[in-house]
Amino acid sequence: MSRHLTKRSFRLAGHATSVALEGAFWAELEALAKQQGLSLAVLVAEVDAARADQSLPLASALRLAALAHARGRDGT
Repeated sequence: MSRHLTKRSFRLAGHATSVALEGAFWAELEALAKQQGLSLAVLVAEVDAARADQSLPLASALRLAALAHARGRDGT
C-alpha cells in the first residue's frame, strides 16, 4: 500500500471491510460525518448503501462523497 494512503476498517452489512484513502479524503469525510451528527462508520455505511452502481468501488464512492462535501454539497 502506498505510504500516502491510510487504511481504516469498518463493518458493512455484517461483513468486515477496509478502505484505503488519502488523509485529505478521510479528513473531509470526518467533517461531513460531524456536520451530519454521524460517526464515520455510519457515514461510510450510508455511502455504501447509496451507491446506485454496486460495481463502483467503495473507495471511489467515498472519494466522490468527500469531493461533493468539499464543493459544498451533501456527500451522501
